[in-house]
Amino acid sequence: MKTELADPIQYGLPIGDQQVNMNELIGQQIQFRFDGQINCISCGKKTKTSFGQGFCYSCFQTVPEADESVMRPELSKAQFGVARDLAWAEEHDLIEHYVYFAVSSELKIGVTRYHQIPTRWIDQGASRAIKLAKTPNRHIAGIIEVLLKKHFTDKTNWRAMLQNQVDDSIQLDEEKQKARDLMPRELQQYFSEENEVVELHYPVISYPGKVSSVSFDKKSVIEGKLTGIKGQYLLFEQNQALNIRKHNGYFLSLSVHS
Repeated sequence: MKTELADPIQYGLPIGDQQVNMNELIGQQIQFRFDGQINCISCGKKTKTSFGQGFCYSCFQTVPEADESVMRPELSKAQFGVARDLAWAEEHDLIEHYVYFAVSSELKIGVTRYHQIPTRWIDQGASRAIKLAKTPNRHIAGIIEVLLKKHFTDKTNWRAMLQNQVDDSIQLDEEKQKARDLMPRELQQYFSEENEVVELHYPVISYPGKVSSVSFDKKSVIEGKLTGIKGQYLLFEQNQALNIRKHNGYFLSLSVHS
């Protein structure tokens, strides 16, 4: 889903040539129907199985968007002229990156390209976030993350996030200073002096008490009252949660019932 920073976050879902304003559908009965067709988001070919959130197997093995360094920034070698596609890497790896702290449920550390803030935070369902370090490329940001992962988690507890189980006692400014003290001197030069804590609010009527994940891989029709949107998840009544990003390339139809 496309997102826009607002209060609350605004969501748009591309379906065919249209972009549906999902915020307007909250509180209504909606139905998604999957016709069985999946197309690779890179080459466009039909695929029976989607790999890495939208790729056919061949593209998953070859395209730069699915390189291992996407999930593990420290593995980026673009600064040495090594990449699946160097032109792509110059635009995506050899640019400024941020290491950040976010609170989705508990405190987590992460890395993103400079132009992906605050989109990355929204996609993770973060309630609050702060910039920690600013680096000239992806590799250095990854190295900082690896070092700090010894002290802070890099995982999001998606179930707790969807239940809005957020630790409000976390002080991001204090955690940021702790992180600086843990960084070796040669990496402290990248420490960010931007100390704004960004607050993110999501369009949710009610949070699930217990999360039940639903997928078009198991059922062709998913329907119910839309009770909210958080991260890249649609929340339905009866505690159902649909991960939209997981279904990139799936051909869906959407209908609204009064």
